[in-house]
Amino acid sequence: MDVVRSFIAIDLPAGVRAELTSLEDKLKARRHSFVKWVDPESMHLTLKFLGNVPADCIPQIVEAMSRVARSHSTFKLQVTGTGAFPNWQRPQVVWVGVGGELDRLNNLQKGLESVLSPLGFPPESRPFSAHLTLGRLRDRVTPDDRRRFAEFAQKVEFKVSRCFEVSAIRLMKSQLTPVGPVYSELAVVKLGLS
Repeated sequence: MDVVRSFIAIDLPAGVRAELTSLEDKLKARRHSFVKWVDPESMHLTLKFLGNVPADCIPQIVEAMSRVARSHSTFKLQVTGTGAFPNWQRPQVVWVGVGGELDRLNNLQKGLESVLSPLGFPPESRPFSAHLTLGRLRDRVTPDDRRRFAEFAQKVEFKVSRCFEVSAIRLMKSQLTPVGPVYSELAVVKLGLS
């Protein structure tokens, strides 16, 4: 049986990608070899990671996405400042936050969780945290390197200027390759088309 590694996401406009590229270039200036950076061209706002899905389930997932999307109109988001998971004292993941109409975003994400659960995709155990991953620190980083990177990253200036409209959600395919994941679009579902 064919399986497709997939997730549901919101795509980012070119202007936001350009801002994230500029930020990443500043963060890369010190050449921290222990950080694996995400290519801004492949960045997206993940709403639900599905994992390996049988290919014949894709139409059911798209239909469920459509049911949720019909009851949500377009809304605006914007990128905000940088942060780290679990925190800046012990950074594992460096990210850019998302602001704007977060209540609308959270309702959309919760709606997806509720329609996908009966299809065998249980809700996440952790609360949804809207963010765009910039980079991940490798496991074997010394505490000193981690601390120095965090001190540097927190000082990098990032001006938040761009709002963007969310008008669709996308079902994406993720192929893992030696150079990183390659994403392709399986379906686009527009919001508010009841």
